[in-house]
Amino acid sequence: MSLTQAAADSRIEELGMDDLPLEKFRPIPHQIAPDWFKKYHELIHTFATTLTDSIQELAFLNLPQQDFIDLVMGRRLPENLSVRFRVPLVWGGKLELDNLFMCLTFPHAHNMDRFIIEQSGNDFVWLPNPAKKIYIPAHMAGGGDGGNATQDRLTEIAAQIVTSRGME
Repeated sequence: MSLTQAAADSRIEELGMDDLPLEKFRPIPHQIAPDWFKKYHELIHTFATTLTDSIQELAFLNLPQQDFIDLVMGRRLPENLSVRFRVPLVWGGKLELDNLFMCLTFPHAHNMDRFIIEQSGNDFVWLPNPAKKIYIPAHMAGGGDGGNATQDRLTEIAAQIVTSRGME
């Protein structure tokens, strides 16, 4: 038996993500290519370099300046950040930028995993499907002091990166 939308919304609210959009999905097992992880790693690098258009969301993550630069340059993913599939590969999701989003590993990615696993065996499941590339719950969107990683400073750094890449 599958969850109703009201039940899914209620459960995701209990997990502290009441503003997270959910998409009803029929899980059908798919074969995964043997080289998926190598392609996934390359895709994450590309995904990270596209985050310069998500400065406001990045500012709410309150990253130290060097972590921010490493992230948007595609060098490395800072601790406690996860890049997730909107539709898992095992259910037919594609290794494409549009199928990825980023969130905090704990508690959000952890709770998303719990939410999905609780629905295992159902004919239909509800999958997290944030509207943007980075999921920041509304209750965290107030920001913080930010230190060197204030929104204005991050915007300035992102503009420098975009200019250096010739993406103006």
